[in-house]
Amino acid sequence: MISPVMPTYARADLAFARGEGAWIWTTDGRKFLDLVSGIAVNALGHCHPALVAAVKAQAEKLWHCSNLYRIPEQEKLCQRLVETSFADAAFICNSGAEALEGAIKACRKYHYETGNPQKTTIITVEGAFHGRTLATIAAGRQAKHLKGFDPVTPGFVQVPFGNLNALRNAITSEVGGILFEPVQGEGGIRAGSEDYLRGLRAACDEFGLLLIFDEVQCGNGRTGKLWAYEWAGVAPDIMATAKGLGGGFPIGAWLATERVAKHMSAGTHGSTFGGNPLACAVANAVYDVILAPGFLERVQESGKAMKAALQGVVARNGDIFAEVRGSGLMLGLACNPPNGDLYAIGHECELLTVPAGDNVLRILPPLTVGKAEIEAAVERLEKVAATARARIQAAAKGAAQ
Repeated sequence: MISPVMPTYARADLAFARGEGAWIWTTDGRKFLDLVSGIAVNALGHCHPALVAAVKAQAEKLWHCSNLYRIPEQEKLCQRLVETSFADAAFICNSGAEALEGAIKACRKYHYETGNPQKTTIITVEGAFHGRTLATIAAGRQAKHLKGFDPVTPGFVQVPFGNLNALRNAITSEVGGILFEPVQGEGGIRAGSEDYLRGLRAACDEFGLLLIFDEVQCGNGRTGKLWAYEWAGVAPDIMATAKGLGGGFPIGAWLATERVAKHMSAGTHGSTFGGNPLACAVANAVYDVILAPGFLERVQESGKAMKAALQGVVARNGDIFAEVRGSGLMLGLACNPPNGDLYAIGHECELLTVPAGDNVLRILPPLTVGKAEIEAAVERLEKVAATARARIQAAAKGAAQ
């Protein structure tokens, strides 16, 4: 008989009762080190005091208010997003996939209004992940996500990761934009080089396309700057973000320059829950912390320390881990054994990681992670490696007998 919970996840047999910072406790009392952060969502860790206070304060005043009226908390958040990015306007929604849907719509609407209605196609790259809606799985074009959901939503073509020549060759009169994650999360912690991001910007400028960055996972301070695109010194025309924006509370946003945003007039887009006072109060509390002087510099320092520590793990366990990828606190361990096996062994060692493409384990601790948590991560990863090695040796011995 089917479970009352729809069977769309291959869930580990773990249930958690409470969390604090980078630590989380199961219902039976075991203490785990959380290097998942809800997949880069709990940016400030579990139960950060500022977020707890914001939820309590706003919950006693007003939870929801229709977007038929002004929402001061939403206006404050949009102003902050604009002031700290390339954008001139922001739309607040509920999730990353919703943010990408809005970004795709804005791209098409821009070309429709500027006399190029045929420019409905968007170029993406291999390994991309942009969400689970019909449009966003079509954009990502991963076979495992598309299977069973034909017909595939039209309007997307894909090119190899990092190949500017292939991308430029794919530009036709029907192409209106390029959609790219500055750092792929689901794809295996693969970062586009600074030259590649600059090349995307140049191609868009040359061919009259819109550049769309997906910073759902890599944004909001995850790489050590507020936005990952800042490292390359380029700016998109549209950007989607979510995950860390709410520190655990469901919220997303898509941002755009004035030349794009001005065409999204009243009635062209909307959201019942998006931008409600409670969600925006929490996001503003997240930004109070992230935008405080020195915070992002500390993320960069912690990221360097974590990466160095992981490189030590790789050096001592080259048979299990192949390399460290990523920047800031968006890191990945490329694995030699199947990453799913190491992920499961991590649970035995009271460690939470998350698998990604290209046989990678993602390491996504809270942005507040410190020396003690980094040392604990090393200790647990060494246990994972030792356990995996022992099992591989035992299996080989058994096969030889």
